[in-house]
Amino acid sequence: MVRVIITATASRPLPEMDLAELAAREAIRDCLYRYCRGVDRADEAALRSAYWPDATDRHGPYQGDAEGFVVWAMTALRQTERSIHRITNVLIAFDDADTARVESCFDARQRQPDPAGRMRQWDLAGRYLDRFEQRGGAWRIADRLVVYDWVEEMPVPYGGEAERFGVRQPIGAPFPHDPLYAFLRHERVTDPAVDRQRLAGDEAGTVGREP
Repeated sequence: MVRVIITATASRPLPEMDLAELAAREAIRDCLYRYCRGVDRADEAALRSAYWPDATDRHGPYQGDAEGFVVWAMTALRQTERSIHRITNVLIAFDDADTARVESCFDARQRQPDPAGRMRQWDLAGRYLDRFEQRGGAWRIADRLVVYDWVEEMPVPYGGEAERFGVRQPIGAPFPHDPLYAFLRHERVTDPAVDRQRLAGDEAGTVGREP
């Protein structure tokens, strides 16, 4: 079990942190990143792993327990065409050896149908205010409040994804089809059709002109 010795609730200079506290901070950040993977890849196991079973989440239109949030989120995510979350500015203050209060900023872009079935796209930014708890050596969210600082509806791009991405392959996909999962299994991520296109481009001297 990781035990953290806390001498102050505010952040302290690196030399004053012991290895246990550094490990706790890294575990908290890892949990935040797993949450983003869970949402962006519609990966239910990753999403659940960010919360304790008795956790609560006040998340915009959803207010309730973590189990209900996962069900609510996965229902929406199965209809989401694109979802990208980025976590920044993670500030961690420990209450004691097993509890921390964490503010982290998020940026998100999401494209999904509205209740009428029309595709919509949003640029969102805000902060997660999380109370983390350590149990059995693991740090997870025990309570979350989502604070929204920015929301803007964006124009939905014209055409389909195959047209937009072209040879920029592979593209992201929900679990289990995203290239990430083959990568984690130590499998080569490839697309034979794309390999043929790139080979043809090499022969024509066109590959590498555009990022």
